[in-house]
Amino acid sequence: MSDISLDSLRLARNTAGIGQHDAEPQIDMVRMRGYRLGRVQQMLQERDLAGVLLYDPINVRYANGSSNMQVWILHNQHRYCWVPAEGKTVLFDYPPAVHLAEHLETISEIRRARAWTYFGAGDRYEEKVKVWADELVDVIRETSPGNTRIAVDHLDPLGAKALETEGFSLHNGQEVMERARVIKNNDEIAAMLISISVCEAGMAKMYEELRAGITENQLWSHLHQVNIAMGGEWIETRLLASGGRTNPWFRECSDRVIRAGELVAFDTDLIGPFGYCSDVSRTWFCGPGKPSDEQKRLYNYAYDQVQTNIDEFRPGRTFREIAESSWRIPNEFVARRYGSMTHGVGMADEWPHLTFSDNADDSTPGTAEVGMTLCVESYIGAEDGVEGVKLEEQILITEEGPQRLSTFPYEDNLLN
Repeated sequence: MSDISLDSLRLARNTAGIGQHDAEPQIDMVRMRGYRLGRVQQMLQERDLAGVLLYDPINVRYANGSSNMQVWILHNQHRYCWVPAEGKTVLFDYPPAVHLAEHLETISEIRRARAWTYFGAGDRYEEKVKVWADELVDVIRETSPGNTRIAVDHLDPLGAKALETEGFSLHNGQEVMERARVIKNNDEIAAMLISISVCEAGMAKMYEELRAGITENQLWSHLHQVNIAMGGEWIETRLLASGGRTNPWFRECSDRVIRAGELVAFDTDLIGPFGYCSDVSRTWFCGPGKPSDEQKRLYNYAYDQVQTNIDEFRPGRTFREIAESSWRIPNEFVARRYGSMTHGVGMADEWPHLTFSDNADDSTPGTAEVGMTLCVESYIGAEDGVEGVKLEEQILITEEGPQRLSTFPYEDNLLN
């Protein structure tokens, strides 16, 4: 098992319980919602925007704490929210479910959403989009009089055209939201730790069930079961592979039977309790038997990459500086390396996105700040190799430097 700093262990050991309990420290949900809404409105005010129209259900939840059929809403635009630069939000919810968010102090009014996508409107979509725009324009002008600069995160061309026809200029709402979401307060970190503890409970169940003869799908199912049973929500991918399917990476799990002597690699991409993401990767050896020298070699390279790069994240360093000084990937693994060295994480994968030492110029501009939560990635697999290793840790940047939030142990039999 890798060394974990005392500060990291202190964070992990003080994780709150899944359920609220009045005799124990717990997350202040009202404070957390207020902090998140305040972050969004700070970004709006800095950009002189009247507000932001949100369709992405993760952005809506961040801004006002409401959620409703999150995955379904991702591809059905039947729910949206207006966040003014000052004041409370206006939620337009899926009509049969307008009662779900009535208790939330971040919302001034809940209205029935006006669906105008083809699924909801059919050939009447042009008529429906005008009804949608007329109502929304009234709300915008009432809550943000005099300012015609508005941001949107995801909006189809027909909707954008309707708002522009009314005299509004549209700006990048996703940039507003990503910048807002990047700095977490203590309540968010506590929620993330609860999500990670659920994720690692699922990983422990997977580890317990791993044996020669189980299929990839069967093994992966245990992570889902534990997540749902412990109050989690969904898993964004199905990234688990065994044996030769571990190289190249990004194969999702199948009905392949896992065999003794093989590596099994996975990436959780799990949305746990409170909607926070746990993005942790591990690679295991399936016994009986002992890992080969080549399996150990791959594993140790991946381990070294993750541990070295975690140490680079100290407050005040630019992302380019971090990328330039990051672990240099041996040439044989460059072609199949992971898509990023590090990425932000919160209610899902988030900004920033950092690249590798040999193309540091492509890293997003920015600076490591206290309160950022990040995932440090590694995939090691050669083009002519048989297997590959995937490892990933979730960290928090503090005044003292990076602290691990994920604590699941590494494989002693694979580490030199």
